[in-house]
Amino acid sequence: MSRAFNFSAGPAALPEAVLQQARDELLEWRDERASVMEVSHRGKAFVECAEEAERDLRALLAVPESHRILFLQGGATQQFAQIPMNLAGQDDVVDYVLTGAWGQKAASEAKPYAQVRIAASAEVGNFTRIPARPEWSLTPGAAYVHYTPNETIHGVEFHQVPDVGNVPLVADFSSTILSRPLDVDRFGLIYAGAQKNIGPAGLVIVIVREDLLERAPRPMAKIFSYAAQAKEGSMLNTPPTFAWYLSGLVFKWIAQQGGLAAMAERNRAKAELLYASIDGSGGFYRNPVEGGARAWVKVPLTQQDAGLDKAFLVESEAAGLLALKGHRAVGGMRASIYNAMPIEGVRALVDFMADFARRKG
Repeated sequence: MSRAFNFSAGPAALPEAVLQQARDELLEWRDERASVMEVSHRGKAFVECAEEAERDLRALLAVPESHRILFLQGGATQQFAQIPMNLAGQDDVVDYVLTGAWGQKAASEAKPYAQVRIAASAEVGNFTRIPARPEWSLTPGAAYVHYTPNETIHGVEFHQVPDVGNVPLVADFSSTILSRPLDVDRFGLIYAGAQKNIGPAGLVIVIVREDLLERAPRPMAKIFSYAAQAKEGSMLNTPPTFAWYLSGLVFKWIAQQGGLAAMAERNRAKAELLYASIDGSGGFYRNPVEGGARAWVKVPLTQQDAGLDKAFLVESEAAGLLALKGHRAVGGMRASIYNAMPIEGVRALVDFMADFARRKG
């Protein structure tokens, strides 16, 4: 069997070069005469590997010295609760901007730990747009403002960083981190599950401004404390070592491709190609998101006749185009075209879509 083009939402495709290197190193890593999965996380070899990965990520994103990088377990969903635990007291107001399902979940999980206030929402209209900045009602003195730059279920994306004044800006970059340059200095905290653009599931990256580590608004177990994790170099307990190692290989791969500027050009070209196919289909295919809010790396689409969805999915998989089924909350199809998806994969999808429309339209 040959590898297919994998459009999975996450765990998602990884660069083939990275998988090949991991395969070649799987049994004997560096000079350890053992697998990277078998060595101590506190041994010299893995500590060097972890530190190198952090340096490479800091260089890629140009993370300023004012921010710490944490490699944690639990995924982005755990951070929905961990962020208010660390950054807000029980009586503090935290503002949430809702542009899709993940923002809704983040706000819901924060409610036991702070006073959640919805500063703006696009729920009316079924999350097909970004609320214009004048529509936002931010709370003066809020502990933070949270938003989701790319909502992966609804395919809505912010293309600029919102201005929230001096209040710390918190963002879930799970799907778009490393897909283009990012001004990290504008954020109090960035978090991202690894399984889309970074590496395997089980790892989450948290980039947090150092002064926010000093808030400590409530007693909590050390395992949930960003300050405690930062003090221990993300090794308060045994970290997900294989995911950390593999993410480090991805960071090097991105640098070899030309860095985030090159990633941005590739991802823009892939998105433009796919959206042009949808918009040029004469109504056979449709993307529901307003033009200015369309996501680069997460493209939902529907067909004029939803009864054809099953045939589309069966035939596309047979053609070597995997995991195109839309999220159960919205139906239809969804193409995840993260960094590891080559433009050849998008061309193959576009060709299949055109052929399917000719045969079924």
